[in-house]
Amino acid sequence: MSGARRSRAELIQGLFVSCQALPGSPLRDPVFMTAMARAAVLGGAKGVRANGFDDIQAIRAAVDVPIIGIRKTDNRGPDQVYITPTLETAVEVARAGADIIAIDGTSRPRPGGGTLARLIQQIHEQCGLPVMADVDTLAAGMAAREAGADLVATTLSGYTTETAASRSDGPDTDLAARLVTDLDCPIVAEGRYSTAGQLQEAMSLGVAAVVIGTAITNPTAITRGFAQAYG
Repeated sequence: MSGARRSRAELIQGLFVSCQALPGSPLRDPVFMTAMARAAVLGGAKGVRANGFDDIQAIRAAVDVPIIGIRKTDNRGPDQVYITPTLETAVEVARAGADIIAIDGTSRPRPGGGTLARLIQQIHEQCGLPVMADVDTLAAGMAAREAGADLVATTLSGYTTETAASRSDGPDTDLAARLVTDLDCPIVAEGRYSTAGQLQEAMSLGVAAVVIGTAITNPTAITRGFAQAYG
């Protein structure tokens, strides 16, 4: 990892808030996502994760914290790669102002038959930014690091065919712990983190950062939980 990429990767520390809105959400607009990001930073977030050129660009202009940028495609399923799957989507994220580019780092087939290693190499060469591999298993994390990923995150644990059966309501702290032990790069805990206790547990394992999304920035899901509890 070059000095420039290393310095940017080292920005990933502490609590990051994922400011994304699902299709159909009334908050799916750069104005609202920027407000979410500003509110998160005011609350103490050390950085944000954001999706798509418009949201990333708007957030970049509004906050002075590291941004993990992604570009989700419409092909969203347990057997499909949809988080920044191509060089073109990665370049879009870089142009918008992201500091780190997150990509799908699972073993699933990639668009056009390309390899993870080749995509990471292209991003390093053409964007000059560190790459965070969103993985689902320890094997995928090890392969992603071997392929050149600068950081590895637990983002996709429970969301692929291989891991769906073992998915729980809470985060996969076991995967986070094993990645910290077995890899020589920063590990990011992400996926179903919803309490301060879960964040503290992840940090005690030695992860560099914890990314929290739904529990902070999805009022529909938060409200649904209370409504269901009310009965």
